[in-house]
Amino acid sequence: MQAIVISMDSRKMENPDLDIRYILPDRIETWSEGAVEDDGYDYVDEDGHILAVWLQTEDAQAWWPRIVELLKTEKFQDNDLSQSSQVLIAEEAGAEWDKCQLVWPE
Repeated sequence: MQAIVISMDSRKMENPDLDIRYILPDRIETWSEGAVEDDGYDYVDEDGHILAVWLQTEDAQAWWPRIVELLKTEKFQDNDLSQSSQVLIAEEAGAEWDKCQLVWPE
């Protein structure tokens, strides 16, 4: 399995509700028909402003562009995540933050 990580900056969100850590991966799992699954979350900065949601999939290269399109077309808890998030990928599910590669925005 491989990783897709969506990091969200709460300072750029309209509604920085922590429940997004459950709502976002649940929606992606349903939308992808189980091809992309929840794999946890963590804060990735010292101040606790950047929440990252880890997802796992067999093919991160194929799925991350589709997920970006979903982030551009749907709001999550009144948040336009295309304006406040980044997408990273890694060859291993659950990869450490510093092992993930930024793929969006370029």
